[in-house]
Amino acid sequence: MPPVPLSVLDLVPVTSGSNAPTALRDTVELARAAEEFGFRRYWLAEHHLNPGVAGSAPALVIQAVAQATREIRVGSGAVLLGHQTPLSVVEQFGILDALYPGRIDLGLGRSGRPRATGSDAPGGSGVPAGLARLLRSPRFRLQFELLQQPGARTPAYDEQVGDILALFGGTYRGDDGTEAHAIPGEGADVDVWVLGSGAGESAEVAGARGLPFGANYHVSPATVIEAVDAYRAAFRPSAALSAPYVLVSADAVVGPDDASARRLASGYAPWVRSIRRAEGAIEFPTPEEADRIEWTREDRELVADRVDTQFVGGPETVTDGLAELRQATGADELLITTITHDHADRVRSYELLAQAWQKQG
Repeated sequence: MPPVPLSVLDLVPVTSGSNAPTALRDTVELARAAEEFGFRRYWLAEHHLNPGVAGSAPALVIQAVAQATREIRVGSGAVLLGHQTPLSVVEQFGILDALYPGRIDLGLGRSGRPRATGSDAPGGSGVPAGLARLLRSPRFRLQFELLQQPGARTPAYDEQVGDILALFGGTYRGDDGTEAHAIPGEGADVDVWVLGSGAGESAEVAGARGLPFGANYHVSPATVIEAVDAYRAAFRPSAALSAPYVLVSADAVVGPDDASARRLASGYAPWVRSIRRAEGAIEFPTPEEADRIEWTREDRELVADRVDTQFVGGPETVTDGLAELRQATGADELLITTITHDHADRVRSYELLAQAWQKQG
């Protein structure tokens, strides 16, 4: 299969010894580099209450990245709808489109509060126990308490996505038929995506509404195939999309050779462990700091699915692995997350990957 476009997913990681302002400046610098390297889009994730992640307000970071770049598409991966209204999302991204027309992507997520059943639910088919524990944790519940007004009700996900599409399209009507027009927002040239980790509601909504789908391999590797299959089975053509379009995310670190890449990636396992333990992502450690961390058998089992499916190595090793992922999923595009302690190593990783991937064509 020929190579497909590569894009970037940036969590705005904070590394040990650094801070959030530095992480945000590094993100802007990396976005400029990614555009030069030929990546198609640059997405920003949304996470809260994590010492090691500064990307808590995607719309604001998108604005900074779009201002600093020229042509690369910039978007969210993803805006979490559990604590925002459709109108607030449409207005935010309408403003972004007005300032940077034709360059904005709106990736939508369900905020990690799954339905009681299905593979998107905690403990559902293929969902790792560590991820299920995270979603049930006191810290995660506190996050929702801080992000939502007391007594607020989150509508069904399909209803939220439908309202966003209606507000962008100018067709929204209240229960009594009253029209609502989002200014800015209505008529904006924003590409709407749905992101998901399993064969549950997200895949079904994306397919039924004829939207492009982002399958989160980097979050739940075991469920990526069923997520993609469910999306394609549910797909119905729409004005936005005539055929299914699948983007698959992956964690990757590229170095000059396999050994040096493994060293650069050594902080990844303790970083994932902190997330899976529901402690909040730690500041990404140096290789030396990672060496000093003690591990139990339970700890290693907790992170095994993520560590085993991270693509780490020299350019050829990683591109071969990503080509296999693309083959297995039939992805139309790959979305790459790279975290290293040293910012220069992260930039270089993306550069080496882009060069090697382009040679495949």
